[in-house]
Amino acid sequence: MTPVVADQELHRIAVTGIIWRKDADGKFRYLVTKRAPGKKAWPNKWTVPGGGMEANDYLKEEPTYANSESPQWYGAVEKTLRREIQEEVGVEVTDINYLLDLAFVRPDGVPCLVLSMYCRYVSGDVVLDADATEYAWITVEEAGTTDLIHGIDDEIRAVEKKLSQTT
Repeated sequence: MTPVVADQELHRIAVTGIIWRKDADGKFRYLVTKRAPGKKAWPNKWTVPGGGMEANDYLKEEPTYANSESPQWYGAVEKTLRREIQEEVGVEVTDINYLLDLAFVRPDGVPCLVLSMYCRYVSGDVVLDADATEYAWITVEEAGTTDLIHGIDDEIRAVEKKLSQTT
């Protein structure tokens, strides 16, 4: 069944970050958080940090190109991801790369586009916001046995494959 869409051209844009680090044992580990039980979507499921893009993520900055017709900003997705990671888990990341995109329609008819990125952990102690109750650094093997939101285990496997080829 095809979902009913409220507006064919308007989408909610979200960005997620699969944060990775390579530990002393040579294994890659990925930061996941457990969603609070009061969340509307996927309560008590494990996920990766991320959230919705807001116009203020770029409007507060000087435009890359300023003109009378339409100012333009580069790096808006990266700014959103850094803000969301800082708000949700309080850590710093670097080497932000595109992994894949996912489209779906929420039950209220709003079409959503999620840009899944992966990035390297740099520093900071994990400090959770009110949207999460726990966190863990898991291996790719543990991703298969963790109660993650559907598809995130596949994304972690894809990142592991990319990292294994480049590091």
